[in-house]
Amino acid sequence: MKVYFLVFPEILLLDLAGIAEAFRIANQNTPTPIFEPLFIGPEKRSPSSIGLSLAGVSPLPPRIEDDAWIIVCGLPSPEGRIEAGATRDIIGWLRTQVRPTHTVCCVCAGALIAAEAGLLEGRQCTSHHDHCEWLQKRHPGAQVQSNRIFVRDGNVYTSAGVTSGIDLALMLIAEQAGAVIAARVARDLVVYIRRAGHDPQISVWLAHRNHLHPVVHHAQDEVVRDPGHSWSLPELAARCHVSVRTLSRLFRQEAGITPLDYLAQIRLAIARERLQTTHMSIDRVAESAGFRSALQLRRLWKKHDEGSPSQLRKRATNA
Repeated sequence: MKVYFLVFPEILLLDLAGIAEAFRIANQNTPTPIFEPLFIGPEKRSPSSIGLSLAGVSPLPPRIEDDAWIIVCGLPSPEGRIEAGATRDIIGWLRTQVRPTHTVCCVCAGALIAAEAGLLEGRQCTSHHDHCEWLQKRHPGAQVQSNRIFVRDGNVYTSAGVTSGIDLALMLIAEQAGAVIAARVARDLVVYIRRAGHDPQISVWLAHRNHLHPVVHHAQDEVVRDPGHSWSLPELAARCHVSVRTLSRLFRQEAGITPLDYLAQIRLAIARERLQTTHMSIDRVAESAGFRSALQLRRLWKKHDEGSPSQLRKRATNA
């Protein structure tokens, strides 16, 4: 998958480096690299926000692949720089090149550039808290959410200030490479995997992973790889080469949950997805998710969720 990073004068370096590093680490953790980064812009050499120049920037291509991703980063004090020549070149390129088959990811004030290109009209979006008011006034058709880490609306993603680009990258990695890979990337970057409000949820697949303990990560990886397996505490502890008592203690201490509760939440996540995306009976959904019966699914559902499996399916059918 080709990922085009737009590079222009005064680009916020952390916006660019944060998401690019996340993708690089994800590639190192997959058998075949998923993300192919390409750095393009109106100038071959661009000074960054910290004065360091970025060289070797390729020209803006006349056309890009239908399934490509486009990363739009921010710049300091964008309200005063939005009319700069290089920025207008980027805006013009976005206006003519972006198609519904592309995925556009805006980091921080990159949302302001995307809005200038007409990409946020009628869409929910966010940006750095210092820029949300300006964005809403200049583009009243954009539905600006000022208290969100990141927002997805169709094929356009926007994120809040600076390091929230990493949060967005982790969500994208989870969607493309799976929760285990995203968790490894977060661990390597030593960052939390976060979500906010009603943003597209990374859900339980990445919940309880904001720790650094290798034994607990090992146990969680085992569960995620094969959630339908008839896991028992002794078997899971044996896989991690620790005692049952040690695994239980570490899980509570590092993840804030018991191993079996974590397993139940993973299975519930599978059941939710299949109830909404398949026509399998509830009995079959329960079995495929690793529950002994539909009754066990309903009991755990009542403990962790509102409503019932049937109600969720009905809402999904009527959506």
